Amino acid sequence: MKTRYFIFISYKGTSYHGWQLQPNSVTVQKILDEALSVVLSEDISTTGAGRTDTGVHATYFCAHFDTVSHDLSSEKNFLFRLNRYLPKDISVNSIRKVIPDANARFSAISRTYKYYISRTKDPFAENSSWFIHGSIDIAQMNEACLQLFSHSDFTSFSRLHSGAKTNICNIMKAEWIEEGSRLVFTIKADRFLRNMVRAIVGTMVDVGFNKMNINEFEDIILAKDRCRAGKSAPAKGLFLDYIEYPQEIFINQ
Repeated sequence: MKTRYFIFISYKGTSYHGWQLQPNSVTVQKILDEALSVVLSEDISTTGAGRTDTGVHATYFCAHFDTVSHDLSSEKNFLFRLNRYLPKDISVNSIRKVIPDANARFSAISRTYKYYISRTKDPFAENSSWFIHGSIDIAQMNEACLQLFSHSDFTSFSRLHSGAKTNICNIMKAEWIEEGSRLVFTIKADRFLRNMVRAIVGTMVDVGFNKMNINEFEDIILAKDRCRAGKSAPAKGLFLDYIEYPQEIFINQ
């Protein structure tokens, strides 16, 4: 009988071609599947909560997998053994038993991303933020955030030919804050389109530098045309920060 688990991980995406398995590419999913298969002595295939692009990071990511020969709740050293096998830029933080039809992707209620911009040159933040020089108007960028709550079709911020069945998303939170020399953008929604957060950030930076006004930003949303929006922000500043799940899918251990 199969038992299903959710596995919660963090990873630095700099060295990977995203999460999703791809031919002839090193991805986080490939490395995790190999590690699980070795440690459990069983052929393991994970299903992720979504896909992150090349260079994108995750402080909180979830995948599910099934095992037929292990009760991991009783294996006290499982996380230690798995982390020993994994490279330094991937960490397994926890594992939880779930009901048989729980799905890391489709059971998610919401996802939260953060995007980091550095306004001073910082060699230690080179792979984890976008360095921008110059005076940028955060108040105007937060005005642009308010426009996101009035709309649900974000085709203008979606990668072209992504194959998504719908471009409708419900945005629950969007705001910019200052943390010292950094700007941090937090956005939460029930779902995201391919490249959506990076496209929104890139366009909002244009607003912050007064290259477009709030009305023009809203016109971009209404146009449903990716060519009208700004360039995508670099992947290195983007982090998947949290995924929310209903508590009833978890089996107490």
